Amino acid sequence: MAKIIIFGIQDFAELAKYYLDTDSEHEVVAFSVNEQFLPEEKSFHGLPIIAFENIEEQYPTTEFKFFAPMSPQRMNRLREEVYFKIKAKGYELISYISSKATLFDNIIGDNCFILENNTIQPFTSIGNNVILWSGNHIGHHSTIKDHIMFTSHVVLSGHCTVENYCTLGVNATIRDGLTIGEGTFIAMAASVIKDTEPWGMYKGNPAVKSEKSTKDL
Repeated sequence: MAKIIIFGIQDFAELAKYYLDTDSEHEVVAFSVNEQFLPEEKSFHGLPIIAFENIEEQYPTTEFKFFAPMSPQRMNRLREEVYFKIKAKGYELISYISSKATLFDNIIGDNCFILENNTIQPFTSIGNNVILWSGNHIGHHSTIKDHIMFTSHVVLSGHCTVENYCTLGVNATIRDGLTIGEGTFIAMAASVIKDTEPWGMYKGNPAVKSEKSTKDL
């Protein structure tokens, strides 16, 4: 059991507190945001909101841990920045894995938020700072790298690699053996049958690449 500080005070943070309170051994003790975003009322769900810049003065790294399940703004690069700032202060980040998810001794990194009804098949690994919203199927012998978000009901077939910074939309389907290039955005209900190019946007069935680059997001 660890005492947890959650980064953020929006929907993802509120959901994280609920899941940790009801389906983990951890105790949420505070929230934290950058000082410029501190609300006038420095309390959220009855817990203090502390400025991140000097949080270690009140919550030492030896006694508290962090959890930062943020939304995938700027193709997960904002989440990456916060993740490394927390690590730079010396905090350990926990992962939350729902008791209703199905796993098979998978390797899973830190600061992952894995919700109910995800199936992660054998011989598949999950990197750091990954969000798997509810109901995804992650096929066998696959590699999910870092700073990635799967929304809901994505089907990733076996022997796939998902590179850093990708976001996969609701009901997207990925054929077996593919590499999803760094920074790829796959739209809702897209059916991907070929490797994707880095920082590309893909939609449709079969999925085709948009002229827009996700580097601009």
